[in-house]
Amino acid sequence: MQTKTIDYQDGDTQLEGYVAFDETISGPRPAVLIAHDWTGRRDFATGKAEEIAGLGYVGFALDMYGKGVFGADGDVEGNSALMNPLAGDRAALRARMNAALGAVRGLAEVDASKVGAMGYCFGGMCVLELARAGADVGGVISIHGIFSPGEVPNETISAKVLCLHGQDDPMVPPEQVLAFENEMSTAGADWQVHAYGGTMHAFTNPGANDPGFGTVYNPDADRRATQSIQNFFDEIFA
Repeated sequence: MQTKTIDYQDGDTQLEGYVAFDETISGPRPAVLIAHDWTGRRDFATGKAEEIAGLGYVGFALDMYGKGVFGADGDVEGNSALMNPLAGDRAALRARMNAALGAVRGLAEVDASKVGAMGYCFGGMCVLELARAGADVGGVISIHGIFSPGEVPNETISAKVLCLHGQDDPMVPPEQVLAFENEMSTAGADWQVHAYGGTMHAFTNPGANDPGFGTVYNPDADRRATQSIQNFFDEIFA
């Protein structure tokens, strides 16, 4: 496997993406954007890029905060300060996501006609906004992501949408799930929500172990989500 970092821009903000791909595969191949959680483009996101590369795609762990800008595990105040400006300005968030989409399409290893996206926690919000923005991508996956929309109206949603959700996630209560399902149905989107019972937020992260905050790793849900992710990309890249 080959990995590298690349610089790209969103306006005046310099960003740094992490690229992973199997160099033994010849020619352009599909690519998957990986949007990070609220701590930034750290090891969890880059590890997911490498997992995607292991499926035969190009994994691109994108950067929402700026080159060299990272949060830290357990730093609620600091991570919130990084995330909230974008979560509160969905137009800026969409622009940041579209910058990553443009960067990955410019890679020589990538078939620009076959791009998908997946995101974790805050990153789940980010990939849903990419779909809401009408981006020309095959599909997006929100993994224990935030469903609530922002103030920017939706464009026509052409991407297929998959949400992998813990039923006991305190950050996404049942009424938010229902509102999202109604939103996607009204938009005429091709959508799915897979809810895992007895499962909280951050269920794919082995380092999550804070029941009081609502973040707990669940190996069964993680395994099932991993299979659903593979099936989804098999479908949209067929």
